[in-house]
Amino acid sequence: MFQDKKYIEEVLTALAEQLKAEGINHMELLVCGGTALMVLAFERKLDTRISSYLMTRTTTDVDIVAFVEKTDTGKPNLIKAAPLPTPLLRAAAKVKKDFSNLAENWLNNGPASVMDFGLPEGLMARVETRRYGTNLVVHFLGRVDQIHFKLYAAVDQSGGKHYDDLMALNPTAQEIEQAARWSMTHDVSPGYKEGLKKIMTKMGFTNVADNL
Repeated sequence: MFQDKKYIEEVLTALAEQLKAEGINHMELLVCGGTALMVLAFERKLDTRISSYLMTRTTTDVDIVAFVEKTDTGKPNLIKAAPLPTPLLRAAAKVKKDFSNLAENWLNNGPASVMDFGLPEGLMARVETRRYGTNLVVHFLGRVDQIHFKLYAAVDQSGGKHYDDLMALNPTAQEIEQAARWSMTHDVSPGYKEGLKKIMTKMGFTNVADNL
């Protein structure tokens, strides 16, 4: 269970050490979900009202979306995190032994399928980047992109914690419209659009929903 920024740092620093033992001298991850939200909150990257909610939030895992590779041009190349490489899985398993309250799949690629239809434009320019040890770099999803991901997940799962997170991120009408249009490229079904409009109406964005 991840409860605060200090614990996140301890676990990810331990992961870096275990990766080094596996012979991995450099790895970059794009991470979304609760862990990324907590980092934004504890780093004061969100306004006070939003941070106060997220600083009390907990999560059980670190959700990897993609691996990040630098190209000759300096532009990051994102590679879908599926499957997770064996050295990373072994390193995560060793960390689990040292932190008894971690879930069995505390490091996973559950959201990686979002890569199949594309990420929000300009996402890498908005990430919060942190280095752990000498060999692990983690890019945590920024607020705008969390809104995109959380709206998509809230519709897919009919609310729940994703809806609560989305409300806490306090999106503007413009942000929610951008997120909605992006999410509809991932699910083009009439059922998804209907669910999307219901969620948006519940959030108070009826006018935006009517324009989709």
